Amino acid sequence: MLALAGLFLLAPGAVARAEGPQSTSVKSAPKRTAPRRAPRVSRALREAMTPRYKRDASGDLVPDVRAEAAIIFDPETGRVLWAENAHDQRSIASITKVMTALVFLEDDPDLTQTVTVTRADTRRASTTYLRTNERLSLRDVLNVTLVASDNVGARVLARCSHGGTEAFVERMNEKAVELGLQDTHFTDPSGLDDEDVSSAYDLSRLIAFAGHDARIATIMQQPEYAFGTSRRRLVRVHNTNKLVGQIDVVSGKTGFIRRAGYCLATLLKLPEGPDVAVVVLGAYSNLGRFWETRHLFNWLKERESLLGESPAGSGSIH
Repeated sequence: MLALAGLFLLAPGAVARAEGPQSTSVKSAPKRTAPRRAPRVSRALREAMTPRYKRDASGDLVPDVRAEAAIIFDPETGRVLWAENAHDQRSIASITKVMTALVFLEDDPDLTQTVTVTRADTRRASTTYLRTNERLSLRDVLNVTLVASDNVGARVLARCSHGGTEAFVERMNEKAVELGLQDTHFTDPSGLDDEDVSSAYDLSRLIAFAGHDARIATIMQQPEYAFGTSRRRLVRVHNTNKLVGQIDVVSGKTGFIRRAGYCLATLLKLPEGPDVAVVVLGAYSNLGRFWETRHLFNWLKERESLLGESPAGSGSIH
């Protein structure tokens, strides 16, 4: 009988019966919950997620980007693998901070040095995580500048360098000449000034150059960064480059102001090949610049033979 009772207990939905008076209440079945609906994807996002292609003069299928200018560049050989409007001079917004970091590090500064944020640094700074009269290390300033695209951080780096901000901007332009960036000119270390200009071609070379500086690349590869100041124990910021952690980013920097549109310069590692620079300027949305970069990278991955051939497509530069 005990064995039989055990069988009843194990039977799904069965009511156990034993000797003697028993209550015969039955548990009600659990309420069914409606399956979760997948979040709605807006039409604009769905379009951005879908790669577009067109036929060039030779009949080859090439990217058709939703951006004002773009390029795929092989820094190892100096060859342009695909491009569209690559030499158009455009406002580049916070991609400026790549040059800011390069020039700042040329002084070989003591990154443990503590600096104070001034009122002039924070005035009309737009995006910033720093506050007037806070003290923090130059290492933290450099990290927050590149990871979170902090405008105050960029201003602090320039001000604390030898000669101050004005001399710093002059050195930025001298560095552009040294690197052969003919379409590039700077007036401000943060990128808030729409007179900071460059081209997709120049930026592909700049982000490749910066990506081979381990001091910069390791910062740009961080999904987030945490630091403390004299007034706050912990401040956590996230990388504005949403591709970090999704594909193999060697270096990368976002940029946005109204004049520039949504911009992204990246150095990406091919699974079985070299690093390639992919730059998208003047994309129409924040997520759009990341999807356009993905589409260009995926298109190249399917055509890795381009790395050993002449540039392809009507948009290529010979």
